[in-house]
Amino acid sequence: MHSIQHIHPEQMLFLDVETVPQFATYSQLPQAWQDHWNYKAGFLAKEEETPESLYQRAGIYAEFGKIVCISVGCLQQEAKGEQQLFLRSFYGHDEKAILQAFAEVVHKWGKRSQYLCGHNIREFDVPFICRRMLVNQLALPELLDLSGAKPWEVRHVDTLQYWKFGDHKHFTSLRLLAELFGIPSPKDDIDGSMVAETYYGQGDVERIARYCEKDVVTVVRLVQSMRSEMPIADDHIVHKN
Repeated sequence: MHSIQHIHPEQMLFLDVETVPQFATYSQLPQAWQDHWNYKAGFLAKEEETPESLYQRAGIYAEFGKIVCISVGCLQQEAKGEQQLFLRSFYGHDEKAILQAFAEVVHKWGKRSQYLCGHNIREFDVPFICRRMLVNQLALPELLDLSGAKPWEVRHVDTLQYWKFGDHKHFTSLRLLAELFGIPSPKDDIDGSMVAETYYGQGDVERIARYCEKDVVTVVRLVQSMRSEMPIADDHIVHKN
């Protein structure tokens, strides 16, 4: 695993992804997909839980969910020597278009031998994106295609994995780490459990994108804090959408 201490934040493309179930409710699933979800839910259910009640969690599984937003950010030194964080989000109802736009950015970034960075990207964001790209019949950018890659060839920096320090049973949320390092919480509006309702109930994809970008900013500040650097200030953040 690449160390946050040895890679400068300006070499990292920070990212976060937001996902929702393929359908708004369990009852809208075609019969074949209800059967598939029932089988999956059988491994997830506890006590009184049913496939219907568990369907709100379907968005975290690439086979049953889809991507509605991917936000990215990169740090750059400006002419005056000041550092700025540039943010951009790809979002909407067309998952393939979101993935195509993101892939173009990653392809250009990978050519510069740079890194991807995020919180829990090794176990969630990157696998989810790759699986949905294949479903949408899109080629994987080299920076995402890990098939046959040796551990030291994977140019991904994961703040969760870094914080574990080899403790594989330990999970720490981004929100908790933000609190620990004195970083403003990214969950000041909605959180991950509210994304599906915001998407299907309110149709507010822009709100989801704003939330996604806040997570990216938080990861940037977390990396800077872990390196004993001053976290980027709000007035040095530029939204490029």
